[in-house]
Amino acid sequence: MKNAFLFFFLVNGLFSFAQIKGKITDDKGNPLPSVTIYEDNTYNGTTSNEQGFYELSTKKLGKHTIVFQFLGFKTQKLDLDITSFPYNLDVKLVEESFTLNEVVINPKDNPANQIIKNAIASKKVNIEKTAKYKADFYSRGIFRIKDAPKKILGKKLDMFDEVLDSTRSGILYLSETVSKIAFQKPDKMKETIIASKVSGNDSGFSFNNAASANFDFYDNYLPFDVNVVSPIADNAFNYYKYKLEGSFYNENNQQINKIKVTPKRESEPVMEGYIYIVDDSWAIYAVDVNIKGEQMQNPALNLLTLKQNFSYNSESKIWVKNTQTIDFIFGILSINVSGKFTYVFSNFEFEPTFTKKTFTKEVLTFEENANKKGDEYWNTIRPIPLTIEESTDYTKKDILQTKKKSQVYLDSIDKKNNKFHFLDPITGYTYKNSFQKWSANYAGILTGVNFNTVQGWKIATGLSYTKNDRENGKYTRFGADFDYGFSEDKFRSTGSFIHKFNNTNKSEIQISGGNRVAQFNEEKPIKELLNSVTTLFFEENFMKIYENNFISFLYQREVTNGIFMKAKVDYLENKPLSNTTDQTFFPKEKNYTSNNPWAPKDYTIPAFEKYNLVKAKVEATINFDQDYITRPDGKYNFSNGNYPILTLGYEKGFAGSEKKYEFDHFKAKIEYDAKLGNKGILSLNAKGGKFFNADQISFVDYKHFNGNQTYIGFSESYLNVFNLMPYYTNSTNDSYFELHTEHNDKGYIMNKIPLLNLLKSNLVLGYHLLAIPNMNPYAEYSIGLDNLGFGKFKMFRLDYVRSYQNGFQKDGVIVGIKFLN
Repeated sequence: MKNAFLFFFLVNGLFSFAQIKGKITDDKGNPLPSVTIYEDNTYNGTTSNEQGFYELSTKKLGKHTIVFQFLGFKTQKLDLDITSFPYNLDVKLVEESFTLNEVVINPKDNPANQIIKNAIASKKVNIEKTAKYKADFYSRGIFRIKDAPKKILGKKLDMFDEVLDSTRSGILYLSETVSKIAFQKPDKMKETIIASKVSGNDSGFSFNNAASANFDFYDNYLPFDVNVVSPIADNAFNYYKYKLEGSFYNENNQQINKIKVTPKRESEPVMEGYIYIVDDSWAIYAVDVNIKGEQMQNPALNLLTLKQNFSYNSESKIWVKNTQTIDFIFGILSINVSGKFTYVFSNFEFEPTFTKKTFTKEVLTFEENANKKGDEYWNTIRPIPLTIEESTDYTKKDILQTKKKSQVYLDSIDKKNNKFHFLDPITGYTYKNSFQKWSANYAGILTGVNFNTVQGWKIATGLSYTKNDRENGKYTRFGADFDYGFSEDKFRSTGSFIHKFNNTNKSEIQISGGNRVAQFNEEKPIKELLNSVTTLFFEENFMKIYENNFISFLYQREVTNGIFMKAKVDYLENKPLSNTTDQTFFPKEKNYTSNNPWAPKDYTIPAFEKYNLVKAKVEATINFDQDYITRPDGKYNFSNGNYPILTLGYEKGFAGSEKKYEFDHFKAKIEYDAKLGNKGILSLNAKGGKFFNADQISFVDYKHFNGNQTYIGFSESYLNVFNLMPYYTNSTNDSYFELHTEHNDKGYIMNKIPLLNLLKSNLVLGYHLLAIPNMNPYAEYSIGLDNLGFGKFKMFRLDYVRSYQNGFQKDGVIVGIKFLN
């Protein structure tokens, strides 16, 4: 009885504010989800939830014509005379009967092909009709987990335990937003979120927004992880086969053609399913397509289903998208998650008057207290009623949230997690006070065990204290790091302080100092772990280091939208170091090279003389035409892909122990990614600079370039490295120009090659150039395959590289292992 009462209470609560409400089923009584419901010749609409329930707000009593539209079922248009609200209306839909004239279909005479050609030819006209509008927007997102494992790779999986039922299933995430949007083709959008709700987080702001739902099939490509070709793209016949499965007439006596869309090659970024085209106008009536994760190069994703429904206004003669759903399933390491995003567009205003201030770089903002709207507000404005499961999740997590915020609860969790274990002195230990938002950490020694020829075996560890106020975007950290080299018999330590003031302009201060070992190249191109392996196993000690006593002060912030400034002052005392050990696992006839990058075979001459210097640096990064989102918890920037990112810098060395160590250094960098439709991405990283008054500066302060002699790659792309160049042979204290460019085809070519397309990999072509005075330019050419791996784990890359400098130098295969980065 208690459960029955609760069920009645929830159902009644869900619909008590609806004006026209009810349930939609098929002729067998099965509920129909995602049915499009709208008022005829208006842009007032909604959709049904997963249990078939719907609610549609209307502004006045009297006569109304309501349309119920669902793919595969006959559209119903019902005339109502409403005398009071709420008005209950349950609807049964019957399956549509498709007609298909008897025709002989052959490659030269396929009626579906002609319909698609007409749709492609009419795109411009149909696009212009909806190229400029204002609308109301609603979104709901939900993630569910099913049969979650108790352990993964032997480690207990308990992070979801509080939201899972006895079958270890439940809702992981549930959120809603209500907003007003203004849009103008091709890419201008302004969205104001007036209400945001996240289950279990009353201070949370959903990231659901209209821009993320902007999948337009009239465009040539749909922006997923890669650009997916639309079934009515200009080049669609290169990717799809079409079949007319039938046609029917809608409530306005318009003929709707149902076209089955099939990929010509499964390996391409394409979709499969149905597109419905209106005869004569050749506009889209509906879309129901599937995309596999491997087709969009997202191996964790199993399948994504995208559905869109359009409604027609006989007064404006415009077909407009009013509902959209995205369903997906992804899984990895026995964790299987399903998700669904539902979107409703309503109350369109076409050809509105936009002022110059309508579209700015701020593309999304939140109204004040958007996350503080109560149930009364949501029950009156929510266009899709909650299911019992969703309503229960909100209630359950609201109670759980109150519990989680209490000091008693947080202290109990900390007490459990703060227990000290036998191996913690080796593996590390963290003590948390969650209620006061601070933690203390001991790093352990396992991650700091390395070997080099100067220090020998080295162990390192660290201590830190962190205060993290995420709600206000503040962050404070004190830290100390320690290491000891056994062969060198020397202990070193450094200390640091970091404070982030806010998450709006990202203002941050860093102070650090101490005694450390540093690579000559401050970008650290040689990983300590890899150097340990090449040294101990192959007697190749590529890493060259020196001792650095320092005090450093850094301040950085965004000074205005798109311009990020960084200023740094360092006091440095630099000392040369020499090898202290010749230990190796497999002794060879050759010896270790010296620690002098200039003279690797000379073990007596140091790389430089001990000196002191003050360095002042200022750097500006300009992200042209940068868009951003303003949320109460911070400002979130994202680049405009039409423009490059420019970085300008100036560095001055002064107050040296001798005048010869002082210098001036100007530098600049341009980074750009050009998206070439479905033909991949062309990426560019060009850098240049010039030293002045630097004829006798220390080798430490030269410009060093990121070489690689290990034949191992680490990063997603090689836009900052020469994969066959020795580390220091081209270092300079003069002018320099450096160019890295890669074209990643994102499968455009590889997907079309038989057998090789089974790899589901990307072809990458690269060119790398370095020019400095008094030397021939150094160049590398490469061809490789990216996105290699096993099953859902695509973490490898292979490249064949040839280098040239005054003729051919060498070639080799670079094995990219991305997870080592």
